[in-house]
Amino acid sequence: MHRHDSSTEVLTQAVVRYAVDRVRLDPPPLDGPRTMEELRAMAGRTITTSGIGGLEALRIFGDVLAPACISVDHPRFLSFVPAAPTEASILFDLVVGASSVYGGSWLEGGGAVFAENEALRWIADLVGLPDSAGGVFVAGGTAGNLSALLAARWQWRQRADGRLDRTRGLLLSSEGAHSSVAQAARAMDADIVAVPAADDGRLTASGLRAALDALGPEDRERTFAVVATSGTTNVGVVDDLAAAADAAGELDTWFHVDGAYGGAALAAPSVRHLFNGIEYADSFIVDPHKWLFAPYDSCALLYRDPEIARLAHTQHAEYLDVLHDGAPATNEPTPHADDSPGPGLAAAPAPARAWNAADYAHHLTRRARGLPLWFSLATHGTDAYAEAIETTLRTAHAGADLVRRAEHLELVVEPELSIVVFRRVGWRPDDYARWSDDQLARGESFVTPTSWRGETVLRWCIVNPLTTEDDLAAIVESLV
Repeated sequence: MHRHDSSTEVLTQAVVRYAVDRVRLDPPPLDGPRTMEELRAMAGRTITTSGIGGLEALRIFGDVLAPACISVDHPRFLSFVPAAPTEASILFDLVVGASSVYGGSWLEGGGAVFAENEALRWIADLVGLPDSAGGVFVAGGTAGNLSALLAARWQWRQRADGRLDRTRGLLLSSEGAHSSVAQAARAMDADIVAVPAADDGRLTASGLRAALDALGPEDRERTFAVVATSGTTNVGVVDDLAAAADAAGELDTWFHVDGAYGGAALAAPSVRHLFNGIEYADSFIVDPHKWLFAPYDSCALLYRDPEIARLAHTQHAEYLDVLHDGAPATNEPTPHADDSPGPGLAAAPAPARAWNAADYAHHLTRRARGLPLWFSLATHGTDAYAEAIETTLRTAHAGADLVRRAEHLELVVEPELSIVVFRRVGWRPDDYARWSDDQLARGESFVTPTSWRGETVLRWCIVNPLTTEDDLAAIVESLV
């Protein structure tokens, strides 16, 4: 099983050929789900005592299982948040798997961690974080938000010198925040104040002011973070980040920015001004598998002062001592005092030590999941990324114009980034569901309903540079 022989060579060629052919499908098939019963009947029993052979397993995957998965890189996959990985990133994902790299420690994966940190540095520069910033790639935005908020709570308790160790923490976020923020609060057994958002779903200075004024002294003391969103997942608007930074400063607490979807637009000059204030963040996340053209799964998690995160997250065990005791000083960002460390936190010089990526989030074992993004960035350059994001922004705004011109459609929220939310005039929820199901069944598009202020509406999320105005026009026509 672990030796290469003639049958393994045949399988190798078949797998590589399948992977390359799939990457180059233009467009890929949209495909669609099947029931458990259908898959059981079509695939048969795949796990047996003697095995079914690699070629047969690959055939079942290609003929049965893959077509039962919707292709998130299809130009008309516009639901949820799609993905559009570059060919370079996908091919290098194969290399990452083949390289058997453990990405948790510098001792075992220093070369991989170095490359990941190069990609993280590019993102940190987009945000405006100091040279001392750093972080790690985790699985997704949920893991990133939780890890950042765990570090925030650790810092809050440390600063209280034990006085708040048994106090239930509290965080402030917008009612438009991603569900993972509330999930993080539940996992941490913390309370959350959901600040009412404006009519367009944005967290505003006035909303924050009202929330702050409503906090009593005890709640102010137990607030360990203010969370803002740079691109809400449902409608794609950016919170007033400067106001959120000010609120964190008033409370003398941590400022976290969730940019899982929208943070990629920091690379687009046309909308960079929407993110003013993000440079004060104490932590920030963005998912490269969303709008930075990397394969699943990948979330870039950054800290202004990574030493806080290291102290909060490092796991200690006898067999791990070699990673932490007397480790060489390697590849750590040069620590220095920063003139603008962010509300409530002063940058603390980190001791010289190896950059063990596992120390910066709530994980230990980790794949070097930032490498496909690094390889694609290294291959194409950051200017190509900026232009690809600008392309999707232009397409989204062209789609909004199509909606404005269609008598049977109405915009619900003016688009800010690459999400367009609109209604079909006169439709009820079952009309939306029936149309969406029919579009998928015919392989035309994957556009699912969402809700806005209690109303069922439609939503396009455009992150694929290959999605065109003609694609959107065809969808508009199908809604007549």
